[in-house]
Amino acid sequence: MPAEQEFVRLVTTLVTRFFAQNGRDLTAVEGEPLAGRLSALIMERGLPRALAEGELGSPGGMSDEACAPLVARLVAGSKDDLLADTARQLIKACFYPEFKVCRDSYRAAGPDGRCRRQELARVRARVSGSHCVDCPHWVALDPAAHQGLLVEAWRGARREYVENTGIFLPEDFRALRRYLHNQVHQR
Repeated sequence: MPAEQEFVRLVTTLVTRFFAQNGRDLTAVEGEPLAGRLSALIMERGLPRALAEGELGSPGGMSDEACAPLVARLVAGSKDDLLADTARQLIKACFYPEFKVCRDSYRAAGPDGRCRRQELARVRARVSGSHCVDCPHWVALDPAAHQGLLVEAWRGARREYVENTGIFLPEDFRALRRYLHNQVHQR
């Protein structure tokens, strides 16, 4: 399967799952155009550079002003807020620079002792679950080790995590991050 087709398949699978976890139906027929436009955007802009040997990199960002026109291109005139938010998160996942030291936000507790990245309602709104869209754990750890890391840091009810593992730690997002990582490192 050519790389572009694989990318479209990965993004369509992820977007379909993300819409379902938010109580919305998005078919592959609707998701594929978004994925195709994202693929075209990557071809135009390129992916962030690979880190050099021994380089740790640092977390990046993208201003709303820089992100908004890219989101508009991906949603192609749609007024669907969930689609726009999905596009925004995917753009960040694709264009944030690589780094190797996690920010630990998946386990950072607020003054009340709770971690907002472990609250189901908040995490449901994130394509990447509890972890950041650019978290280095997506590519550095295998699924079992990554799950162990999250479980070890879990502050809430374990039952909620167990019943919603696919939302807190979505494997389709891991597949996308690994695909992007491999594309960058094949250059």
